Amino acid sequence: MNPAPVICFGQQPCGFFPRRFLYAKFATARRLQAELGGEIVFFYHDSDHDPRETQTTLRHRKSDTPLTLNFTFINKTQRKFSPLYAKKIPVGWREQTARQLPAYVDQRWVAAFKAIPETTCTVADFCLELYRAMGLLDGIRVVRSSDPAFRTTACLIDDYFVDVPYDGELVRARRSATGSLQLHEGGNSFITLPDTPYTAAQISPSRDSRLRWMQSVIHCTHYIAGAGEQAYLNPSDAPEITFVARNTIDRSDEAYTDA
Repeated sequence: MNPAPVICFGQQPCGFFPRRFLYAKFATARRLQAELGGEIVFFYHDSDHDPRETQTTLRHRKSDTPLTLNFTFINKTQRKFSPLYAKKIPVGWREQTARQLPAYVDQRWVAAFKAIPETTCTVADFCLELYRAMGLLDGIRVVRSSDPAFRTTACLIDDYFVDVPYDGELVRARRSATGSLQLHEGGNSFITLPDTPYTAAQISPSRDSRLRWMQSVIHCTHYIAGAGEQAYLNPSDAPEITFVARNTIDRSDEAYTDA
């Protein structure tokens, strides 16, 4: 007998209200599940560190004017270099942001937003809990790339980042071709960190090694690829996977709040 399908899609935290392209991945996965059966796995790549990933663009409910919001961060080091699962939310951010939301989203989502305790959440936790409150994760297994158990089970890769301490914070440093760990400050500017030992539990993949690393644990049969992923994914890294393009959706980079 063929094993039951495992339908997977991956995404970084992408806005505290999810961007519409992420909603389209959820919808595509549920469509496939209705056709094929099996389970859906959301590979939540919360090891990414780019603060731009969590920008959230909302539309005014009357004027349709866009507004882009984002988290604020404890300090510059966290903002630039800490992985999203380690970026901490400053006290006051939730209340300040919540005051702006009624003009942009339904009251039930304002209430869901306010119900998440900012003082105990990281950026990645906050996004995930709001997706859960919106019902997007119902019946879906969530696997996080920050999970040490996942990392230690995954296959070995030679293109990766390492989570290490720096400047009093946990940062995501790129392993260079020479084996040193570096933080990219922009352009051609890098900070080379002192040599430090690390284990597989601290490693997360680069863009080009992510598929093989993820698949070594999840063993999915179908993978839903977004428009950007289709440009760089190498199907030969996982020939056993059937790749499926996500559903099309308008204003794909704006927030989805219609759930």
